[in-house]
Amino acid sequence: MTNGTKRVVILGASSAIAEATARIWASEGARLVLVARDEDRLTAMAMDLKIRGAAEAAVVVLDCSKANAKAELDAMVKRLGGLDILLLAYGALGDQRQLEVDPAALTEFIQTNFASGVAWSLAASAILEKQRSGALIVIGSVAGDRGRRSNFIYGACKGGLAHLVEGIAHKLAALGARAVIIKPGFVDTPMTASFDKKGLLWAKPDAVASIIAGAAEKGGPVIYAPAFWGLIMLIIRHLPTFIFNKLNI
Repeated sequence: MTNGTKRVVILGASSAIAEATARIWASEGARLVLVARDEDRLTAMAMDLKIRGAAEAAVVVLDCSKANAKAELDAMVKRLGGLDILLLAYGALGDQRQLEVDPAALTEFIQTNFASGVAWSLAASAILEKQRSGALIVIGSVAGDRGRRSNFIYGACKGGLAHLVEGIAHKLAALGARAVIIKPGFVDTPMTASFDKKGLLWAKPDAVASIIAGAAEKGGPVIYAPAFWGLIMLIIRHLPTFIFNKLNI
């Protein structure tokens, strides 16, 4: 970091979890680059984050799933003078039934949830490796831990991305840089607005944001958010197939 000021790039900055995390970093006086497709939304966010204490809140209007990740990230990092944290927070849940029968929709979905994430993660890894410092934080999902009939395409993308980040973490470990995959469970956001939000398993974006901010400093390479999802998914991963196949999940 430069004079203690975090230099942060947030991809998918307009998502609820990303915005909540940005507010934490803004309160610490960070320099932020906010990347998403909605210029009006980003501009409003930038103004709010400056009020909250951000030293800088630059706006980059970009579709992360279609962009040249290396070229775009290099330009952002040049502007910041380095990179302390990259948070990759974009993605889509998709419609499982449509994805199974619509090849075009499937291709776009994989590009958004996996292929583009790989490109951005590798671009960040190259920068962190050269610096020998900094952290790549990628928001994945517990859905990637075991394939389930309800969302196995989404889960496959998140599972693949998780393995990639773990591999990057292994590569960077000896160099002083870090990579962490965050695995949230159910989070009450606009993306999950159609879900019935009942019981204690649902978290608020602020709670997940606090975990992400902490993960940028230490821990990993895999962090469940909240932590109890680690135990839940341990059980689910090890359920015998004859029991698992009876579950409507």
